[in-house]
Amino acid sequence: MTKSNMNRRTFINTTAKASLGLAVVPHFNILKSKPEMYDDIIGHGDFKYKVHKSWGDLDRAITPVKNCHEMVMDSQGRLIMVGDDTHNNVLIYDKSGKLLDAWGVRYKGGHGLSLWNDGSDDFLFIADTKGGELIKTTTDGKELMIIGHPSLYGAYDKKDKFKPTESAIGPNGDIYIADGYGSQYILQFTKDGEFIRKIGEGNGTGQNQFQTAHGVCIDYRGKGEPTLLITSRASNCFKRFTLDGVYIEQIDLPGAFVCRPVIHNDNLYSGVCWSSEIDYDASRRLKTHPTKTSPGSGFVTILDDKGKVVSNPGGTKPKYKKGKLQRMVQEQPIFRHCHDVCIDNDENLYVCQWNANKTYPIKLERV
Repeated sequence: MTKSNMNRRTFINTTAKASLGLAVVPHFNILKSKPEMYDDIIGHGDFKYKVHKSWGDLDRAITPVKNCHEMVMDSQGRLIMVGDDTHNNVLIYDKSGKLLDAWGVRYKGGHGLSLWNDGSDDFLFIADTKGGELIKTTTDGKELMIIGHPSLYGAYDKKDKFKPTESAIGPNGDIYIADGYGSQYILQFTKDGEFIRKIGEGNGTGQNQFQTAHGVCIDYRGKGEPTLLITSRASNCFKRFTLDGVYIEQIDLPGAFVCRPVIHNDNLYSGVCWSSEIDYDASRRLKTHPTKTSPGSGFVTILDDKGKVVSNPGGTKPKYKKGKLQRMVQEQPIFRHCHDVCIDNDENLYVCQWNANKTYPIKLERV
């Protein structure tokens, strides 16, 4: 963080604190009118944001979207988004929200997007859930490699489902594919597409199993060897493994149906696609259902390098009792099914949403 950014943030935080305690947060609805920015500040602690609802809005007749699934920032500072509209699966923005490029006409299940730099050039990895492929491309859309059904490599039987949702690239170029809508394994390949191993034991609640292995990333934080962070969305958690597939720990996020983990500096970010269903009992006491989702909900969650939740923009303030995180739910209906979050070098967030009335990404300006 630069000194100028620190001074700006300190000033804004200081001047905003007095009004925050008195502010009544209105209930927004993403399906209604969309002002350019809400005056309200969302989030908690040192991670607070202003909401730019109309950032990145485009002409739907020219560059339509169905679902904005994921977004990454390349080495040029451009924001690259993947979706499942085959008029233009990939949209490339600058940080002001201006469209720079659009391409992609065949990824009917355009879902996961990872970026890898080989030391000189950026490359994209697109996970297509409907096509059952992971496709490596240049940033202008030239396809360089395709990894298809794992039966082609001796990893699955032909009848086994394969619907890849995400990928991550290891320090040596190894490719990790999350089969989050298929058979619930992480598949490891060399950088040249040669199969190495399956990680995990498929679908289930066991230590080495996943329930919706939706995302995967490489965690370089800390002094030891890098590790894998893997989503188990229906279990409301991330699981940590070594790069060769040995289980290490589980990070529980009760109430939060998280998508992929995203590392930026010392923090871990994730879009929460749903939170737990909420209702009240006969005495009007709040009740939650751990395994039931609340349709139309969602927020962003942020964890520190110790795995502690420090902020939930759009969600309830994180609360711990005797060291145990309490259930988190959507507090403000600003978001609808947060599917991914991208962080720029000014620590602003860009939130992609699924099943959200075909909305473009939303910018959260760090204050």
